[in-house]
Amino acid sequence: MNGVELFLLGRTLMKVGEEALPEPPGGAGKYAGSARTVLIVASDIATHPDSSVGEIASRTGLPQSQVSTAVARLKEAGSVRAVEDPTDRRRVRVRQADKVSARVAEVRATDIGPALAEALGTDDPERLREVTEALELLAGHFGANSIDRS
Repeated sequence: MNGVELFLLGRTLMKVGEEALPEPPGGAGKYAGSARTVLIVASDIATHPDSSVGEIASRTGLPQSQVSTAVARLKEAGSVRAVEDPTDRRRVRVRQADKVSARVAEVRATDIGPALAEALGTDDPERLREVTEALELLAGHFGANSIDRS
């Protein structure tokens, strides 16, 4: 496997992951932006608590408007909370919520089986089990915080 093949595999896996995510309350059309953007912002907040929207935008390379929208979605879902910046009251700092919200629990509990079957073009249980085990092995080696994105 070369770098291009690895990159394309990563994009494919991101698309499968997006397909596996449950629709937000009110449907996906209710919100601007993608689930991918929300997950990137949520991951950054988990790694860098008490960041401003501008700091998140700088680290992720996302436009500040997209980060603001993602933070609003995460706040509505109960995933994060914003606190006033003690040094500048016009700015807020964002951190993970103290408790796991119902929406976060729902997203974390999502079964990837149907999206994986669709992407593979098969519902063969043995093939799905084999691919799922391979993904779990990779996830064990490359955990969510294995690459410093800052």
